[in-house]
Amino acid sequence: MQTMTEPRAERRNKPGAPVLEARNLKVHFPFRRGLPFVGKYGVIRAVDGVSLHVNEGETLGLVGESGCGKSTTARAIVGLTAPTSGEIYLNGARIDGLSSSAMFTHRRDMQMVFQNPFSSLNPRMTVGAIIREPMDIFHLHSRRDRRLEVMRLMDLVGLNPRYMNRYPHEFSGGQRQRIGVARALAVEPKIILCDEPVSALDVSIQAQVINLLMDLQQKLGVAYLFIAHDLAVVRHIAHRVGVMYLGRIVELADADALYASPKHPYTQALLSAVPVPNPQREEQRQYVALAGEPPSPDRQYPGCPFAPRCPIGDEHCREVAPQLAGGQHLVSCHKVET
Repeated sequence: MQTMTEPRAERRNKPGAPVLEARNLKVHFPFRRGLPFVGKYGVIRAVDGVSLHVNEGETLGLVGESGCGKSTTARAIVGLTAPTSGEIYLNGARIDGLSSSAMFTHRRDMQMVFQNPFSSLNPRMTVGAIIREPMDIFHLHSRRDRRLEVMRLMDLVGLNPRYMNRYPHEFSGGQRQRIGVARALAVEPKIILCDEPVSALDVSIQAQVINLLMDLQQKLGVAYLFIAHDLAVVRHIAHRVGVMYLGRIVELADADALYASPKHPYTQALLSAVPVPNPQREEQRQYVALAGEPPSPDRQYPGCPFAPRCPIGDEHCREVAPQLAGGQHLVSCHKVET
């Protein structure tokens, strides 16, 4: 089984200026509860005030349990889901609320790799056509050069260019995800949003895809917003890590600092559940158990949404919402000194 390569700090240059920024981003979905025509309307707060930025050549990891709003955040940033409010900036230009024609000029700089490589590729198109399609849309290269560029991209992501006339069903899951990466790179973007790109793959294949993404970042300088629920994967690939809970970021810090000294009780609970590949250390590991169930996103919480499950939460936490603060190590908690 292939293992992941050396740590990120030894493999990459220092990230540059911000290429992507989201400010107080919210995505709410209205719904009707109760009987049809007589029920009351409610709101699912999938994303509830997320602020983040990704620098040039940097990887920002976004982690959290299923349903916390990670994927919805990414879809709102790229325009697949309309944000309810907030601001989104790409290369310093505000892009939220733009029309399709106005957004077209910005789409080349921001691409996405989806979670499921089995459903994100058109089964009726050859691999060459799939990778070439973004070039056709943005009128990049001549027709002859597009074929050469497809071959170059396939080679870049570790696929044999001779297979460009084959169809997606003729490839394995890991190979299909490499096709998705090649398609995203076809327009030379500045940032790629990776929505759990390895969660549907075998563990050994996950390592290959992660190493590929890191190598491409080293060669091309592309930035990533990397969404995952596997904390070990995020620790390996990310420069900084944001932890989401119920549509909000509760902790955001440098990856090494966050994993070495998590401050938020929810982050501490997540990391305590990560298996340790050392029998002696595994026996000494203290698991932080959380009481109750995750709260419903259709409820309005005046205070901290984690307070009902927090082992150190009190009445003040339930009544007053904490703010994300703390300089280089941001944390949203009344009980933590920032």
